[in-house]
Amino acid sequence: MRVSIDKSSIKGEVFAPSSKSYTHRAITLAALSKESIVRRPLISADTLATIRASELFGALIERMEDKLIIHGNNGKPKVPDDVINAANSGTTLRFMTAVAALTEGTTVLTGDASLRTRPNGPLLEALNKLGVKACSTRGNERAPLVVKGGIKGQEVSIDGTISSQFISALLIICPLAENSTTLSIKGQLKSRPYIDITLEMLELAGAKIHTDESNGIRFIIPGKQKYDLKDYIVPGDFSSASYLLAAAAMVGESEVTVKNLFPSRQGDEVIIETLRQMGADIVWDKEAGNVTVRGGRKLKAITFDAGATPDLVPTIAVLAAVAEGTSRIENAEHVRYKETDRLRALATELPKLGVDLKEERDSLTITGGKLKGAQVHGWDDHRIVMALTLAGMVAGNTTIDTTESVSISYPDFFKDMRGLGARIKDISEE
Repeated sequence: MRVSIDKSSIKGEVFAPSSKSYTHRAITLAALSKESIVRRPLISADTLATIRASELFGALIERMEDKLIIHGNNGKPKVPDDVINAANSGTTLRFMTAVAALTEGTTVLTGDASLRTRPNGPLLEALNKLGVKACSTRGNERAPLVVKGGIKGQEVSIDGTISSQFISALLIICPLAENSTTLSIKGQLKSRPYIDITLEMLELAGAKIHTDESNGIRFIIPGKQKYDLKDYIVPGDFSSASYLLAAAAMVGESEVTVKNLFPSRQGDEVIIETLRQMGADIVWDKEAGNVTVRGGRKLKAITFDAGATPDLVPTIAVLAAVAEGTSRIENAEHVRYKETDRLRALATELPKLGVDLKEERDSLTITGGKLKGAQVHGWDDHRIVMALTLAGMVAGNTTIDTTESVSISYPDFFKDMRGLGARIKDISEE
């Protein structure tokens, strides 16, 4: 799918889509409980992959208009009768690889071509230390993966520098193991807010986990626990909302209010303070859950540490592209291990739009200026497509391909943008 984008200003109100991160975790924990209701879930390509996988592990999931009714497997997932296909969802692959360790048989997991390039070594290594037999069919730590259940709790360590999803996956399954587990983190823990979201959800499901940070980070997890996630409402997603907020700040004569954005443990809510630091006119009514941004102000360059919030990097990059001065996005090497190498994608596409950009192993240095229209590639990556759309709204005369990838996290992205007045046209048939 291809779209063309002309210079735009946007006005109006829009609801932030529900959080993908919370939806994944709610479905996974509900499927490991008895009976649960998940309200206002995000239904996207990624979360549908988690629904399908949970059903293969024995959960019965009824989809209603604004909720999921989940009859879970009570912590005892069955051996799937088919291969689990996580499609493009790294969260699904990592979480379900761990859930497979709870079965009494063997599970095979795979995904699309992009997902089959993403590393899983630290998770496979940790599972094997916990008594599970887990391996890559190609011996390269990439899917397809084969997992034979039989988890036993014990002391285990895992590298925290590549993906927080590995750690979240272990935190989800270890309370259900026969014995207690002590999970120690090696190296710097990247994307810490996602771990905090997992711990929050586990607490809501009734799990007891002690975090010890007296000498590094250790999670002490008693075994033989049960989950009971009864009735949960998914909050709005700051990652997806960042594109709406940034768009309003980037294009003049805009005024947008994004609703359903309440304080939470989502690290990506830092987008609000980041926009404020860049000089944007932004107001957050935390009690009402409304964030209002008015365009027209000149944005200024910043230095942004991406260690905790890698998903914001594409948004910050396009903001930097129109800001006065030179911005630096640093501590970002882990952004290379997403749906695509996002640092390389941004370093390839933004210069086509006239952006002065320098790429290093763990950083991007971006000097703001006047954008020009161009044909750019979306890299089959939802966040790259959405970020380039914002740039196109400033530059005008821009086309982007692989735009169907927004279904991964924000299926209504183009619909919502058009509803606010963005001049975006589907040209797939042209």
